[in-house]
Amino acid sequence: MQLKDNLFQKKTGRKWAFLPVIDRYMFQEFLIPFTVLILGFMVLFVIYDVYDDVKDFLDNNASNIIMLKYFLLRLPGHIEFILPLSVLLACVYTMAHMGKNMEIIAMRASGISLHRACASIYFIALIITLVDFLFKEVVVPGSEKTAWAIKKKVSNEGFNINEIQMLTYRSPDGTKTWFFKCFVKKDGNEEEGEGVDLDNKEVIQKGVILKKYFEKDGALDWDIEAEEAEYIPDKGWEFRKAVLTKYGEDGMMPEKPQKFDVIFKDANDFPETPQGIMNAIESPEKLPSMVIINLLMNTKNMAKKSKNLYETTLFNRLAFPWACVLAVLLGIPIASKNERSGIFLSIIMAVAIIVAYTIVSQFMILLGNKGYISPIIAGLGPTMAFLGYGIYNASTHH
Repeated sequence: MQLKDNLFQKKTGRKWAFLPVIDRYMFQEFLIPFTVLILGFMVLFVIYDVYDDVKDFLDNNASNIIMLKYFLLRLPGHIEFILPLSVLLACVYTMAHMGKNMEIIAMRASGISLHRACASIYFIALIITLVDFLFKEVVVPGSEKTAWAIKKKVSNEGFNINEIQMLTYRSPDGTKTWFFKCFVKKDGNEEEGEGVDLDNKEVIQKGVILKKYFEKDGALDWDIEAEEAEYIPDKGWEFRKAVLTKYGEDGMMPEKPQKFDVIFKDANDFPETPQGIMNAIESPEKLPSMVIINLLMNTKNMAKKSKNLYETTLFNRLAFPWACVLAVLLGIPIASKNERSGIFLSIIMAVAIIVAYTIVSQFMILLGNKGYISPIIAGLGPTMAFLGYGIYNASTHH
């Protein structure tokens, strides 16, 4: 009797070995709706962008090539939202369709657990997560910047892609204020759409005003007005055709202005760089993660408000791509639980969950930016909570 039971257990025990036929079949069944959904959502986002922006191009008689280039460059920015939703809906459709055809029941009856049967889908979700993160870090910033430059050029013929104009920057410790009329690329031969490369060796600043304040009471110590300035890496700032004006201890009474061909300020006392200044005034959402990390590590006495903003954005960016894995963890149990109710109910539940996740994430980001909660909780919390729920929910469905 005991031998008979042991044989039965061996016969019906769960299989976790490599199953090429099942894995290939699940991969094919998932890939078809996933591809259709990706293409469908891309078309929808393009239609939305066309509806929103095409009037500006038509009013300025832009060519069809320029418009096509602009709308294609806008697409990468939508990918981070398209991928998780496409993964979730494709997963739900695949599982619900297979459940309706009794294929899942057949697999489980043969000793293949639900999650082992879906191993290829989990693997695809993990790959998509990594691709989503790298895509946002490498492709999106450049495409968004180029699209912005194209739209500016169309609406303003006098727009110079080689210049970034009218910038004001206050150092984190509050002791220096910089004003730049414009940043100009040295060679002035930038190709249309690429924007200014702020490599410290390639950019000079025109119309520069630098104000230095006393640390103790914040009174104005001196200011420099220069026709142009250039940052020399690891050495400091060189102000050319400059006027230096010193003030009294109260910062109110200026002394006689002094003219200089060149004024040099050491990098140890003036560590700001053109790239650092541009990054600091840029919206955190447009900065790559490594730039945000460098800003947090290298900026001394950063204002608490700015630090909250950068840290919340960074943690959210690290967490959000995992929504693709979350989609599978939630989608498989939802579809298997409602396999008798049909695909429609499963899709409604899946969309409701992803909408709830998005709303909670945005609300937490708002709280983190305002400093009401810790940035790490605001950025990672929603994804970790939903992932925990997804893992728990998946563990109860074998």
